[in-house]
Amino acid sequence: VQLQASGGGLVQPGGSLRLSCAVSGGTLSNYALAWFRQAPGKEREIVAALRWNGARYAYEDSVKGRFTISRDNAKKTMYLQMNSLNPEDTSVYYCAARTSWTTNWGSTSEYDYWGQGTQVTVSS
Repeated sequence: VQLQASGGGLVQPGGSLRLSCAVSGGTLSNYALAWFRQAPGKEREIVAALRWNGARYAYEDSVKGRFTISRDNAKKTMYLQMNSLNPEDTSVYYCAARTSWTTNWGSTSEYDYWGQGTQVTVSS
């Protein structure tokens, strides 16, 4: 399974960005996919996760109501729509995958496949 993240950039506070994660090499039907982020000097943390068949979605508390995770089955692409961005959202964002849903969806150790990361910078 290969993951390719894209869509990062520089945005002003209060702005929006949409990240994409193109997935190849897997069947996806029961996969769990997630977005993580890592700021300089900090540990990688969960942002949001979904099960590819659409039955489950989960969000880290600080992004609830601002970020939306979704996927396009035909394009085999996962998205992260990020609204009302603030400087604390500045990080490298990574997409990750595993072949089944897990109740421990927020743990980096649960995921077998990782994309290369895309930088999001929120600054005026």
